[in-house]
Amino acid sequence: MTTMGKYCKAYPLTRFREYKGWTEKAENARKEKRVVNGKEVEVERQLTAKDPLYLQENYMVTDGVFLDENIIFDDVTSEWKDFCTHTLRFEAPVYETVHSIHKKTSSSEEKPTA
Repeated sequence: MTTMGKYCKAYPLTRFREYKGWTEKAENARKEKRVVNGKEVEVERQLTAKDPLYLQENYMVTDGVFLDENIIFDDVTSEWKDFCTHTLRFEAPVYETVHSIHKKTSSSEEKPTA
């Protein structure tokens, strides 16, 4: 079953290729549908420099928005994270849960004095 992450950001493939340790698992790219001899078939797609790939919240790169499908790059190291943060300016937002918001609100409310 596919997993949708909480956050991902699209970049053209050329941006990822700037990283010195970049390697591609191009065989994991999404397939294209084409009609061959009247039948719809899936064929391998060649990644091009302008193709958007998705940097996921876990720093893996995918060919699509799903966290666990079509993984193109998964060699997540501290150097890779540094490249994403400083060069790509990638920063996943921190989401507050309803519970933590309620906790902040209730602890900041003044209590009446008798």
